[in-house]
Amino acid sequence: MANTKSAAKRARQSLRRQAVNRHISGNMRAAVKIAHTVPAGDQGKASLDAAVKAIYKAASAGVIHKRQAARRVSRLMKQAHQQQAKAPAK
Repeated sequence: MANTKSAAKRARQSLRRQAVNRHISGNMRAAVKIAHTVPAGDQGKASLDAAVKAIYKAASAGVIHKRQAARRVSRLMKQAHQQQAKAPAK
């Protein structure tokens, strides 16, 4: 346990920030997972947009670094384009 008032306050702040960060990163992971599983098409585009938004939101909140966010978006888009190329044209 904390020995000083300031250390106790920091511990409380840390717990609150940990909860917020877990919420944001969980939303990000869920959105990316959905984007990976949904096939190409209108739903695929919407889920991809939601995943990109969630990744950049996590970066702006400081949960992940902005370069890591760019890398994740790049890889996600690369995979989406590969899936779209594999899918038969209508």
